[in-house]
Amino acid sequence: MAPRLLVEGPRTRGLVLCGQAEAVSDEELVALVLGCREESVARGVLADHPLPDGLWRASAEDLCAHPGVGPAAAARFLGSLELSRRAAARAPLSRPTIMRPEDVVRLCGPQLRGSDREHFWALALNTKNQLLRTIEVSVGSLNASIVHPRELFKQCVKVSAASVVVMHNHPSGDPTPSGADIQLTRRLVKAGDVLGIEVLDHVVIGDGGAHASLRDLGLM
Repeated sequence: MAPRLLVEGPRTRGLVLCGQAEAVSDEELVALVLGCREESVARGVLADHPLPDGLWRASAEDLCAHPGVGPAAAARFLGSLELSRRAAARAPLSRPTIMRPEDVVRLCGPQLRGSDREHFWALALNTKNQLLRTIEVSVGSLNASIVHPRELFKQCVKVSAASVVVMHNHPSGDPTPSGADIQLTRRLVKAGDVLGIEVLDHVVIGDGGAHASLRDLGLM
């Protein structure tokens, strides 16, 4: 059986992928993207930035701190992460339907991986719960975001939304709603009632797909 990774191919330098990509280990994939011949370098990177979310938070400086990883390799590695993030977040041709908290995580989670700031978004929906527009309401600090209901609902009115699901991430990785999250949700529900735009849920996203639905928790 041919090896999964080849070294010094006829027209390449470094590692070359062959065979079934899914059979390649995490260490081998990291080594491949970094262009390192020694898997010990890749093991060191993964030890400091473990999967699934550690790599998304790695900076160029973090990567270059490992022997054998230079600026070009770090840039190539971070570029591949960003490309995968964009590919995962790319909207399909048909409008996605938001019915469950897991739908929100699937749609928004890839775009928020590794973020060190709170992002508060609103998913404006039509009468069939199909996505009309993703609205970025605010970008906050490490542990808080400032949300004005008027800014959120102004955009929802513009696209004639029938309902809205709001979501934000917790950079700490723990999706447990805070007291401020609960208070804000109740304010948004009241504002939505006045405008005739139902707030269906508020989903908080943490690390690795972890999430909390304030609707499911009975907090709205």
